[in-house]
Amino acid sequence: MGASDPVVERETQNKEEEEGGGEGGGEEEVKDVEKGEVVVEEKVVDSNSNVNINNINGEQRGFNASMMQTLNPTNPLRIVINGGRRVTAPRIATPPPSQPSRQAPRIATPPPSQPSRPRSISTSPPAPTPTPQQASRTTLNSKKYTNKISLFLFVLHMILAIGLVGFLVFKGIQGLILASESIKRKEKRVLKYLLPQVEAASLLSISLSFSWQKAFRVWPKFMVHFILWSSFFLSLSAGILLICFQKPATDGVGVCFIAFAIGNGLYACWVSQRIGFCCKVLIISLQPVSKFSDLNQPTYWMLGTGFLWMSFWILAVIGALNFYFPPLIIIALVLSLAWTTEVMRNVVNLTVCRVISLYYILGMQSSTQFCFQRALTQNLGSACLGSLFVPTIEALRIVARGLNLLEGEDEFMFSCAHCCLRIMESIFRCGNGWAYVQIAAYGKGFVQASQDTWALFERQEMEPIVDSDITSSICFLTGVCSGCICVIVTAAWTAKVHQPFTATISLLTFIIGYLMTRIAMALPQACVSCYYVCYAENPDNRLFDSTIKDRLSLMKAGRDVVVPTPRVPHRFRET
Repeated sequence: MGASDPVVERETQNKEEEEGGGEGGGEEEVKDVEKGEVVVEEKVVDSNSNVNINNINGEQRGFNASMMQTLNPTNPLRIVINGGRRVTAPRIATPPPSQPSRQAPRIATPPPSQPSRPRSISTSPPAPTPTPQQASRTTLNSKKYTNKISLFLFVLHMILAIGLVGFLVFKGIQGLILASESIKRKEKRVLKYLLPQVEAASLLSISLSFSWQKAFRVWPKFMVHFILWSSFFLSLSAGILLICFQKPATDGVGVCFIAFAIGNGLYACWVSQRIGFCCKVLIISLQPVSKFSDLNQPTYWMLGTGFLWMSFWILAVIGALNFYFPPLIIIALVLSLAWTTEVMRNVVNLTVCRVISLYYILGMQSSTQFCFQRALTQNLGSACLGSLFVPTIEALRIVARGLNLLEGEDEFMFSCAHCCLRIMESIFRCGNGWAYVQIAAYGKGFVQASQDTWALFERQEMEPIVDSDITSSICFLTGVCSGCICVIVTAAWTAKVHQPFTATISLLTFIIGYLMTRIAMALPQACVSCYYVCYAENPDNRLFDSTIKDRLSLMKAGRDVVVPTPRVPHRFRET
């Protein structure tokens, strides 16, 4: 029947019909309430009064179809559609003129023993327009797949990578069995002096990654200082060790480590004023982790999968030595490994972001397993796209800031610095690591989530705070620490058993140690991201304290200034 049509209430001047209608209507309404049906609260005034009737107006809103179908056939609110005309059942009367200000009694409520609670329809004025945060809650359970093209490309890449690895493993086995004696000796030497070190580096990096993560959760303030300076000393030590072997290949790798150590030390001095606030945010953002005992399960799965894949991968590298163009194939394998492990890291990132963001938004404890499955299905395309572009964008951003240091030296560098900064600013709005929170929570695409997240930061005037956050740098340097430890161990081991492989093994083990540690460090980085993004979305949430608000107040008052990118002093620009 026409349950979706609006209810039409009519007035009459007949006093007898008013009294009779009121009694009959009351009885019918009580029956409806006892059945768990709709309860309507009305305020009725005299027809001679100029006050408008505050009821359910047919021109403003209509009943839901399923709600109207549950009404009793004899209910006064029942609407009958006849030939396209709206005909109302027995009419609801107005009070007599002698009582102009009297309100009609409310419909009786069900007795306390009634188990079903009746649904009520509010007759108050229309609700205000929902905020963006309220409107976005409707998409918290989005089922659509994000960034399908990126997902297709990653699946195609994995099919090709698995095929290539399988073929190269076959070529390696074939070389050991059917090849000439020289090739057999070469592959046996590689298996004997390269494979054990790489496998040991994989296991060592997994152990280090869990140790770093646990230490950050227990002693976050100490670990921030420790990682900043231990990465400097470890990279410097690894570089000096490789130079001590006095081989051209090891000297070149060692110089790279020393150059990185110098830059790392300068960075640690530059960000010293940001460490206090970073530690405070890290401590607060890691507090919800204790409420989810299984939040580390995705990390276990990804690290186990990564270890198995790297075991086959290193066998494929050995097999590539028995095939055409070994350097090109090894470079392709390294790039494939980097993309695959970065996707694994972002799967963990999306899972943690989903769990923590729902805790902040709705105050609920969601299932980690369900969020993990969602990250592996609906949001996997965004993880693939972000894994390609976020590291690239961050690297280009570092280059732009480096060029910004030279601003003012000459006209050409001045123009290049500003051009690069404008380009990176526009690119960063369309692709940044903060987007993973809204991807996980609302199922948005990577670009849309990046733009919406940065718009939230701009609305809350939080750009200086999030732009100066060093959590991602700390997680990066943690991976560097693991890589350097793996280099020191495997380089000393290889130099003892077969020195010609020292440089190659050092590079491979550094990459493995860095990538495996980054997977585990996705958890603290995701927690910090959720804290910033969810605060920007709803600063009045009771789960947030005044940390960011106080920081913003101090910055606006000029008492706490975020350290800007260094500039060349004015006195040197004039000379």
